[in-house]
Amino acid sequence: MDLFLWIKSFHVISIIAWMAGMLYLPRLFVYHAEAEAGSVQSETFKVMERRLLKAIINPAMIAAWIFGLWMAYELEAWRDGWFHAKFTLVFILSGVHGYFSRCVKTFAKDENTRPARFYRILNEVPTVLMIVIVILVIGKPF
Repeated sequence: MDLFLWIKSFHVISIIAWMAGMLYLPRLFVYHAEAEAGSVQSETFKVMERRLLKAIINPAMIAAWIFGLWMAYELEAWRDGWFHAKFTLVFILSGVHGYFSRCVKTFAKDENTRPARFYRILNEVPTVLMIVIVILVIGKPF
């Protein structure tokens, strides 16, 4: 198989893993926000959130960036308008990832003050970003 197809395959695999975690983690926050601090349930959520972030989401994001930038270099994609829009949205998604990391730390210290409803709304942000990014990549509208 051509090297580029390997790069593309690993990029897609990385994105699937990253998005799976980015869609699941805020759902854990919803349930965690409803759990009493210090309870067995709360402590279980802390472990789940930390492991999801450290073992899946962080490595997947790093791999997605590496393979994505490699592909952009190979394709000279930086010349296309759709790529600039996609890059901006992926940068924003990475910022959301950073915010989720901070939330994990906040929950770990039992310092969360936000209601479950906040996390239900926040859960939609990665979904919307993903939809627009996929449309840009597949459709290349500009």
